[in-house]
Amino acid sequence: MLFLVLSILCSVIVGVIFKITRKYNSNPIQIIALNYLTALALCYFTFSPNLAEINANAPWNIYIAIGVLLPFILLVLVASIKHMGIVKTDAAQRLSLFIPILAAWLIFKEEFNSYKVVGLVVGFLALLFILRKQSENTQNKWFLPAAVLIGFGVIDILFKQVALYTTLPYPTSLFVVFCIALAVAILISIYEMRTKKTTLAPKNILFGALVGIFNFGNILFYLKAHKAFAENPSTVFAGMNMGVIILGSLVGLLFFKEKLSKINFVGIFLALVSIVLIVISQFK
Repeated sequence: MLFLVLSILCSVIVGVIFKITRKYNSNPIQIIALNYLTALALCYFTFSPNLAEINANAPWNIYIAIGVLLPFILLVLVASIKHMGIVKTDAAQRLSLFIPILAAWLIFKEEFNSYKVVGLVVGFLALLFILRKQSENTQNKWFLPAAVLIGFGVIDILFKQVALYTTLPYPTSLFVVFCIALAVAILISIYEMRTKKTTLAPKNILFGALVGIFNFGNILFYLKAHKAFAENPSTVFAGMNMGVIILGSLVGLLFFKEKLSKINFVGIFLALVSIVLIVISQFK
């Protein structure tokens, strides 16, 4: 259970760090690039991936797709936290689980029971309620958390495909993905530096290192939690998603004074109900 709690904490802290960076006028793309550099180093020293095992037969198309998507989705995540807050962004990110579930239904023809169908319907309603703007919010950028939901959902599908490739250990595949994501983030940073005449600031190095540490911690503890609950992975699945929504909501409301309407609170509650129904569906 400790690993699960630590994974939840790391996930929420990443959002908190991005929220704090706004006060220091930091550069998101530099932070994201340094985040991947830090995560890459931690992945190498923690898992000791055997790079000699990587060959041309590896699923490079999936590796490249994930590596390209990750930095761009993180930029969208930063923008969503900035304009819509931690509460709605965390909820949208966790509701992204509906994308791979829908893909399993529509593409892979997986059979659905009534619990999963009701869970999806409730989750859709939750999303509508969570993203509903307040009357005084004239610049509701609902498309940002919606993009977070879709983006992380697609990435989740791709990571599941990587997991099916058992020739390479998962940590080695993760290392390759981090390498590609770092390369893409560096290219974007160089382009920005040349076009906007920006420079690498020490504050971005610090924030990038912190994001990388907690981003990697989230992955590490999540994997350890799955090993600890090997016979009941649904516990990890439900605990992680519900924990992030609840803790993220508390942090956003108490520490950053984010304003939510009654409809938004109903949406968060429905999101939790939806996750519970989907977990129950795994046992039916």
